[in-house]
This record gives sequence, C-alpha cells and structure tokens, in this order.
Amino acid sequence: MNHKLKLYCDTTRLSDLRHFLGNVLEGTALTEVDQHQVILAVEEVCANLIIHSHECNPKECIDLTVKESDELMIFEIRDFGQGFNILEYQEPEISFVMKTKRKGGLGIILVKRIMDKIEFETKENVNTCRLYKILKSK
Repeated sequence: MNHKLKLYCDTTRLSDLRHFLGNVLEGTALTEVDQHQVILAVEEVCANLIIHSHECNPKECIDLTVKESDELMIFEIRDFGQGFNILEYQEPEISFVMKTKRKGGLGIILVKRIMDKIEFETKENVNTCRLYKILKSK
C-alpha cells in the first residue's frame, strides 16, 4: 500500500506531517516507541529540507511517499531544492557538541540510528532520500 503527502515548505506544516505519519504507522507491526522514533526521523529529514534547502518558502513543496508491505516500510522524500546527501554527512563528536554547546547537527545522527537503511540520489534537479524501516512482528 502507498500513502502520499505533499508538504509545503513552511515549518508550521510539520504538524501535518506528524499527523499523516501517525495515521500511516497506526496498526503496523511497529511498537508505539518505534512509531514515535520513525516519525522523529522522517520529520528531521523534512525539517532540514524545509529550512536549509527551501529556506522556508511556502510556495515550494516536498513530496513524501510511504510504501508499506508486511515486512518493510519505505519513506521516499523527494524535493527540488539544493541537494544534501545525508550519507555524506560527517557526524560531530558528541563530546565536542556538548563542550561547545553547539545547537543542531544531532538530528541526522538520530535518523541514521533509527532507520535500518538510508539511500540518497539526485537525478537532474530531483533529490530523493529513502528511509527504510524493517517491520518486526509483534
């Protein structure tokens, strides 16, 4: 089954994203904790795109497709903004972040830990990030 959402690039629309994902994940084999973690991971990627790639321009949008099977969920996030390859991101040392009291930079670490697999590609002017979550039976 596929679920689709067009998310306009305004941070106030992130609540729409959370609501959409909550509905999609309800009834899956994911525990409630896992559902919240997946929502956090997808929201982090989308928020970064809205803020950094689209500069919160509400006329631009991100397309999210959730592909669901019995064993796997794939969250495909497509946009036309400035590409950012999540796989090339160099994680900061946690001790350095704490010592310098730096804000930001930890969300992608969470995404990488929550999701089972991440893919990123740019073709022409379309960026696609795929986040995979394996479903374990309850």
